[in-house]
Amino acid sequence: MLVEDIMNRNLVTIKPYETIRLAMLLTAQHRIRHLPVVDDTDKLVGIVSDRDLRDAGPSRFDNESDSEQNEDIFNRKIQDLMNKNVITAHPLDFVEEAAYALYENKIGCLPVVDGDNLKGIITDTDILYTLVELMGVHTPSSHVEIQVDDLPGMLADISAVFKKANYNVNSVLTFPGKHQGKKNLMFRVQAVDTRRLVQSLQESGFDVIWPKEPEK
Repeated sequence: MLVEDIMNRNLVTIKPYETIRLAMLLTAQHRIRHLPVVDDTDKLVGIVSDRDLRDAGPSRFDNESDSEQNEDIFNRKIQDLMNKNVITAHPLDFVEEAAYALYENKIGCLPVVDGDNLKGIITDTDILYTLVELMGVHTPSSHVEIQVDDLPGMLADISAVFKKANYNVNSVLTFPGKHQGKKNLMFRVQAVDTRRLVQSLQESGFDVIWPKEPEK
């Protein structure tokens, strides 16, 4: 899946010469946490977050006599506050690469650019929802997890059991097992009752980690 498949194209942006007051108004009105900053040619030149705005704004405990000073803060230009070192994504980047960039840089969004032009924005919430969709958790399904030897062809062998038992798979993930030379395969199966599938897997010699058998 590509970034362009999930990015938000309905952009809300601000100009460098516009004010912190307007930025606060836009983030509140549109319920967004990040505002890309673009120049008059729509070239991305910075980004400002709701946290940046809160940090820059006056405290609610400030004395009312400081209202003139507060007005000065609200009227300051976004170019004085924005982050100019913007980490971006390309529309044709893979979603997992964008997710890694968010995680690695501890940021909440990536403006999506093609050349210098802003095309969209992708946030950590978009990534999380996409992960939920890819894993098939948003539809009725069950979790089945199997520990196998870390050898080629294991997935094909298990798939044959799924096919014979007539169970459909929404998604599959693989990750290292707890033991040397093992890996785990995690399936979201399009069924609520997986007892017949689990029995077929066990009869075929596979080590089913989940669902666990009830303790006797």
